[in-house]
Amino acid sequence: MKMKQMILGAALCSMMATTSMAAELTAVSFGGSYGAAQKKHMIDPYQAKTGHKILFEDYSGGIAEIKAQVTAGNIQWDVVDIEVIDLERACSEGLLEVIPPSILPAGADGKSALKDFYPEALANECGVGNIFWTVLYGYNEKTIGPVKPTSMRDFFNTSKIPGKRAMRKRPQVNLEWALIADGVPGKDIYKVLATPAGLARAFKKLDTIKNDIVWFDSWSQVPQLLNDGGAVMGQAANGRIFNAILKDKKPFKMVWDGHIFDLDVWAVVKGTKKKALAFDFIAFATGTKPLSGMEEVAYGPTRASAMKLIAPSVVPFLPNSHLDEGVKADGIFWADYGESIGEKFNEWLLK
Repeated sequence: MKMKQMILGAALCSMMATTSMAAELTAVSFGGSYGAAQKKHMIDPYQAKTGHKILFEDYSGGIAEIKAQVTAGNIQWDVVDIEVIDLERACSEGLLEVIPPSILPAGADGKSALKDFYPEALANECGVGNIFWTVLYGYNEKTIGPVKPTSMRDFFNTSKIPGKRAMRKRPQVNLEWALIADGVPGKDIYKVLATPAGLARAFKKLDTIKNDIVWFDSWSQVPQLLNDGGAVMGQAANGRIFNAILKDKKPFKMVWDGHIFDLDVWAVVKGTKKKALAFDFIAFATGTKPLSGMEEVAYGPTRASAMKLIAPSVVPFLPNSHLDEGVKADGIFWADYGESIGEKFNEWLLK
């Protein structure tokens, strides 16, 4: 017993040393205005407070690189900002560490973390909610032409509104949008998509605009495509369009009909040697004040205490204000079907 206590004590001391001495951590996120806001409100303040250095890098999402690192036992990333759609699968495949809720601090108003966070933010044991966000589409008022789109049906109607549509090159969201445009009610999207006939229906609808799609990998590409005329409408994370409108004074408009909303979370790559430091960073980054800074890019905070700090002028641009017009992304569906549908999507791209 005494030996066990000594070993446990040594382990705890080692973990504490990791976070008390200056150390280096690698965190990855999605870049653009979103990454800039994270750097300003999470990364830089954490470095200033602790003296630790964070290498903050961009990636395009998904779990392929995480899986490659874990499988090879060569962990390059410690902390990842990951979409819940990908989180469910990554966690179920054992690619992420379990994050104990006990590491999370109380809100600025004193409310415990478990009561302060929205339930969706702590729904998966491998992640801590960072933002509420959504995928909608935007357009450039100067290039769209005389008819302005207002619905998902308009996005798929190239006769009514000619021109290229920019879409992220992955099945998630695209297949849901295809079914919405084809008349499937939001509440039935995933039930229909889970059937062979429903999946075929979605691909058939995508076929109607396939020749007019401009594919992209990173959300940061969308404002440029809309600005340069590379696309007349573009699928985008809402914060990207908000930032272009507010900060860059672009003549862009958002269309909320059929948007697919979800959360991003901070997660820790399985096998990192800096797990304690990664937990320490996540505890800081998901505190009341850092989360409230995401208002700069119109992403909704995952704590009630942070929501109280949001400027009233920003609230209409948050996904939380348009939930009745959208569909909640089903991360469990994509965890179950993501791999097989991804293969079918890649085959469809080559046809």
